[in-house]
Amino acid sequence: MSIQCEVAEKRAGDSPMGIFERYLTVWVFLCIAAGIGLGQLFPGLFRFVGRLEVAQINLPVAVMIWLMIIPMLLKIDLRALSGVRRHWRGVGVTLFVNWGVKPFSMALLAWIFIRGLFADWLPADQIDSYIAGLILLAAAPCTAMVFVWSNLSHGEPHYTLSQVALNDIIMVFAFAPIVGLLLGLSAITVPWETLFLSVLLYIVVPLAIAHTWRSAILRRKHGDRHLADLIKMLQPASLLALLATLVLLFGFQGEQILAQPLIILMLAVPILIQVFFNSGLAYLLNRAVRSPHCVAGPSALIGASNFFELAVATAIVLFGFQSGAALATVVGVLIEVPVMLAAVAVVNRTRGWYERREGVVPHQECCPAEQHRTE
Repeated sequence: MSIQCEVAEKRAGDSPMGIFERYLTVWVFLCIAAGIGLGQLFPGLFRFVGRLEVAQINLPVAVMIWLMIIPMLLKIDLRALSGVRRHWRGVGVTLFVNWGVKPFSMALLAWIFIRGLFADWLPADQIDSYIAGLILLAAAPCTAMVFVWSNLSHGEPHYTLSQVALNDIIMVFAFAPIVGLLLGLSAITVPWETLFLSVLLYIVVPLAIAHTWRSAILRRKHGDRHLADLIKMLQPASLLALLATLVLLFGFQGEQILAQPLIILMLAVPILIQVFFNSGLAYLLNRAVRSPHCVAGPSALIGASNFFELAVATAIVLFGFQSGAALATVVGVLIEVPVMLAAVAVVNRTRGWYERREGVVPHQECCPAEQHRTE
């Protein structure tokens, strides 16, 4: 086994869910309360922050988004792309769900619920914006938290790493066209220049910085240890940046939420449905093509989770702090952990049923090291 593979296995296999990730929903609720309260007490301060823009890019938010994204991208080894052929069935299923189903199923659900069933209870001038936010949320697959979900579902670490690296590369080229297409189909004006600027700022540049930084560290003696130490050191800044961004968002959204608190619940409905639909579809398709369970589990979870940091940043750039799009992306943050933990539980509890399909390699043969570690 190569050094790269050993590092990949250690990283994906020893990714515990920290206190922040485990209680992410609690922190988001606290940010809702803090943001709404501060927005009511200091409206002038929030308006001042909202005006700190260059070319429609809010500078404080840009800094916070980079602080969120770059530490996560440091975990991704783009050299793992060489391993995508090892579990090509799982890779194919995940790519199909991530890019061929998920954004379009979310757009359909948004039209059904936001423009249809819930329209009478939502602000009419924000309907299009809510739909846009949901589309943005579904158009980019999760990057960092996937390692946690893979670990909890006893996933094959090399598959997880190579799949995430492949998704990151595809995101550079596919995110803007898919978002533009679906916004156009929703009769929402697409500011293409701003959308491409978002891709450049929040995908291309952070990915280049993280890959260059990571490569430089790994060339040093004991590079793996130095990289782990760096990620651990940057993690608090990343988490604080996420919380600060949420406080800002809810500071601007406070009046709307206080006036109609059920908005968050209504926005959560299509998100919940699409998560379970896409994770279930990926799981069943993997079983149909006889992928091992240790590939099907992370495949289902990658197929369902979202890169919400990118979605939040792009929604702010395209539509502003006070938009329904920004609020819709934040609802995705709110329900991410409990929903994904439920999906992990289903994957783990159905392993016996999954492996009864003829031709599926048993877990102890697919991941003998993992089997030994869990017994």
